[in-house]
Amino acid sequence: MERGLDWHGRRHGKKLRPGRQVLIDGVLPRLRFDLPDDPGAAFGGEASDIWMEIGFGGGEHLAGQALAHPEIGFIGCEPFVNGVASLLSLVDAGGIGNIRVYDDDARPLLNSLPDASIGRVYVLFADPWPKKRHHKRRFIGAENLGRLARVMKDGAELRFASDHSEYVGWALERLSQHPDFDWTARSAVDWRQPPADWTPTRYEQKALNGGQRCTYLSFLRAKR
Repeated sequence: MERGLDWHGRRHGKKLRPGRQVLIDGVLPRLRFDLPDDPGAAFGGEASDIWMEIGFGGGEHLAGQALAHPEIGFIGCEPFVNGVASLLSLVDAGGIGNIRVYDDDARPLLNSLPDASIGRVYVLFADPWPKKRHHKRRFIGAENLGRLARVMKDGAELRFASDHSEYVGWALERLSQHPDFDWTARSAVDWRQPPADWTPTRYEQKALNGGQRCTYLSFLRAKR
C-alpha cells in the first residue's frame, strides 16, 4: 500500500476450500499484475486494448467480458481474497487467458499506470458506504476520478452500476461536474437497462431478486 493511502474493507472471508486455495497458490502468481508492470507487456503485446474492472467481486462480469472480447486484455482489481479465488475458478474452468489480477487496492495501480493507457473501466456494485461519516470512502470521488481521467484514453468509457440510489446520485453528481467526463445518456432507458454486452454479477442479481432497481451509468473520457 502506498504511503498516505488508507484502506477500508475486508481482505479475507471464510476459509477457502482446498481447491480454491490451490488456485490462489498456483494460478494467481502466473496471472498477478505486479507494479510497475506495463499493461501492454502483461499480455505479450498482443492485446488490442486494455480494459479494467475495479472491485470485480466474484468475477462473473470480468470473466464474461474476457470471454466475449478475447482480443482485449483485462486487468481485474480486487483485494478480497475470496473474490479473487472465485474469479480464478472461472478462469480455470473457462480456459481464459486474457485476464491479469491486481489483488490489492486499485489506487496504487492507477497511480502507476501510464497516461492514456486504458480503454474502458468498470466500477460495478461497489460498497456504497451508506453511513454519512463513511462517504469519503466511496470510490467515486474527486481524487479517484482524477486518477481515472489520467489513465483513460480519450473517448474511453467508464461504466458505473449500483443498486444503492443515494450512491447513484452521489456518483452522477460528481461525474457530471467533472470536466474530463461526459455522460452518454439520452433517455431514461440508457440508465435503467444495462449495456447490450452486459454480464450480470451476483450482487446485481441479489439486488434484483430483492426487488431493488439497478442503475447503469456510462461516461466517456473527454478529449484532452
